[in-house]
Amino acid sequence: MPNNGRRGLIAAGFAGLPFTARGQGAWPGERPIGFIVPFPPGGGTDVMARAMVPHLERHLPGARFVVLNRPGAGAEVGYSALAAAAPDGLTVGVVIIPSLQTITIERTPRYRLEDLAYLGSVVDDPGGFFVAPDSPLRTLSDLAAHARANPDKAAVGTAGIGSDDHLLMMGFERLVGARLVHVPFAGQAPTVSALLGRHIAVAAMNIGESLELVKQGQARPLAQASPERGALAPDIPTFKEQGFDLTGGVVRGLAVPAGTPAPVRARLEAALLATMDDPAWQAEAARLHQPLRRMDGAAFTRLVQQEAESLRRLWHERPWKD
Repeated sequence: MPNNGRRGLIAAGFAGLPFTARGQGAWPGERPIGFIVPFPPGGGTDVMARAMVPHLERHLPGARFVVLNRPGAGAEVGYSALAAAAPDGLTVGVVIIPSLQTITIERTPRYRLEDLAYLGSVVDDPGGFFVAPDSPLRTLSDLAAHARANPDKAAVGTAGIGSDDHLLMMGFERLVGARLVHVPFAGQAPTVSALLGRHIAVAAMNIGESLELVKQGQARPLAQASPERGALAPDIPTFKEQGFDLTGGVVRGLAVPAGTPAPVRARLEAALLATMDDPAWQAEAARLHQPLRRMDGAAFTRLVQQEAESLRRLWHERPWKD
């Protein structure tokens, strides 16, 4: 677990300094801010983080960001690195609902939800099922029939155990009364490679991060798990439209170590909110198919806690162990 005693000493040191004066120079020192992404390069989370960097820097004068990919264990490696970092304003990271919570429910990781302070949300991206372009599966009904006729043989790739992709797959299994083969990967890039190599029948991925693959002819969508079709993917039918009452997706936001001093957190949160309100970032996010959702730190904290409670209830009903 993180060294809370060391955090307290650092926070006390920051609290005694005139932060407004210090904040006018390099942020809050010469080192860049490490921006932890808990997945490999190339996926939707990584794309979001790298695209945000110049906008965050513009709204946080004196700061420089460096993206640090820390993949592994379904994002646990990255979350643990963020929680254990020195609370000095030089580490922020992407946190993802629901994997942030599901990891703490299914096992005892090296972080707790309370070890992080939440700055706000960035993206709300619905989930979906995708197949290879030449797949014989054309609809969700096709997939359901295939799964029933081939029990425990239809492989579905996801971003990891307990990810939103995995939970969506489990929900589909319950509705169709058949078991799929879960194949967890360390992010979207290896999932796509497995789909293109025909090693899996279906890739469960977020819509926004997959639309470019669809445009390039590398994947074909079966359905999106949003409540209704929206501007992001108006041509992709929903699960509900096809007779499967399922919704799901991912909310990505930013957090810092819990001991980060309040003045530092406030400036980071202000920079995030200013970025979210910036038309230049909004245009860039739209170009990259990143569906934005703006919440401040307090609202995002409430969402983290509410989703944790809901997921604990789900775990007691049906644990997601494989």
